[in-house]
Amino acid sequence: MFRRLTVAIASVGLALGLTACGSSDSGSDDVLTVGASPAPHAEILEYVRDNLASGAGLKLKIEEFSDYVQPNLALNDGRLDANYFQHKPYMDDFAQSKGLKLAFVAPIHLEPLGAYSKKVTSLSELPQGATVAIPNDATNGARALKLLADNGLITLKPDAGSNATEKDVADNPKGLKFRPLEAAQLPRSLQDVDAAVINGNYALEGGLTPAKDALVLEKTEGNPYANGVVTKAGDENDPQVRTLVRLLQSPEVKKFIQDKYQGSVLPVF
Repeated sequence: MFRRLTVAIASVGLALGLTACGSSDSGSDDVLTVGASPAPHAEILEYVRDNLASGAGLKLKIEEFSDYVQPNLALNDGRLDANYFQHKPYMDDFAQSKGLKLAFVAPIHLEPLGAYSKKVTSLSELPQGATVAIPNDATNGARALKLLADNGLITLKPDAGSNATEKDVADNPKGLKFRPLEAAQLPRSLQDVDAAVINGNYALEGGLTPAKDALVLEKTEGNPYANGVVTKAGDENDPQVRTLVRLLQSPEVKKFIQDKYQGSVLPVF
């Protein structure tokens, strides 16, 4: 009897130990773990966590990432329940290239891509043969080329699409030289190039104010590059994810974005 009781207690203890070892905030029943870029995504999530989440019965944990690769890999591996750092064209391209099944749940905000320079005060001042740094990922690189084309610096081929590259440049009157760099490195490149086209979140992290410092910004009307909440395919309707989306698309968050970023980040709901 004593031996059976000891075995039973040991079995319970082992089960509890396995449960404790196997549990984490990501994927647990009461905590939603979301990966995000530090600014503005994590800042917006922190506002939700500190002001809205508890009233909606949501426990929110935020994991910050400094690049555009790891948040999707961590989501696919189950280390995250969702992420909030990317637009749908980037997600689609990344998922296809890595063989992942991801779902874009809802758009939250737009960060207009901008051209910046420490050497000129307008794009028309760029000298012949100027070097322009652009993001090295397919969708944002194409987005940068389109921004330059929209402002008359280059002309793209008529069939250049959302993955346009330098090969799609039909006319380059100034003979611009493009330097593809990891998006996070672009603000630090400003001292070494004539201009750089920088994603809004990295501009903010680099101490730039897009609405004031950019030589030009993307047009917002009809812009497909709104950042939003992403999950693994099949998790789009998870109740906690839906609660997060509802809070992110609330009037309180819209006011927070408008007040804090003053036009550098634009709510799209």
